Amino acid sequence: MKILFLSDKVVDFLYSPAISKKMADIDLIISCGDLPTSYLEYIVTMLNKPLYYVFGNHHKKKIFKEGGLKKNIPQGCINLDNRVINYKGLLIGGLEGSYRYSRGDYQYTDFEMCLKILRLKPRMYLNKLFKKRYLDLLVTHAPPYGFHDGSDLCHRGFKCFNHFIRKFKPGYLVHGHVHLYGIDDNWLTEVNSTKVINAYGFRVVEV
Repeated sequence: MKILFLSDKVVDFLYSPAISKKMADIDLIISCGDLPTSYLEYIVTMLNKPLYYVFGNHHKKKIFKEGGLKKNIPQGCINLDNRVINYKGLLIGGLEGSYRYSRGDYQYTDFEMCLKILRLKPRMYLNKLFKKRYLDLLVTHAPPYGFHDGSDLCHRGFKCFNHFIRKFKPGYLVHGHVHLYGIDDNWLTEVNSTKVINAYGFRVVEV
């Protein structure tokens, strides 16, 4: 399965008719957050493939649109936050937001993120019972603590993601939030048996 991951930055060729040809073999689209709803709606329309997303810390719950305050939700896309789904045999979970540094809508303390993980556990235990594994892919906005994260509070990773990796051993944890500026930036790190991938801009991964 070939997955197009998106995060944080609008990529010009993806926001154009060229996407239909260049990404024709994509099976699934996943957004790791902080992208305009119109951008996600354009991509899901052009590729006609399922698009799952989590929100990032810069996302606004409501925006002014068509003369009033409207919910800022991408139409035709599916919110993955605090859900575990089975997409054609691929077990996927999602957790939105960043480390709390202000009063933004999608910010959490480490304790609050641990509580969100608790809500994923019943479905993951069922996966382990019937599928022999907890999860194949965890989609987040923020990275794990100490891997791809920053020293400032805003870009600090979550320590509970490190525990998640040790306990549930997903094949992949794919995040956004941390911007990459050069070809030498580290976008892939293997933590235990989990591939931690920074999807800033876009990243195509075959799983």
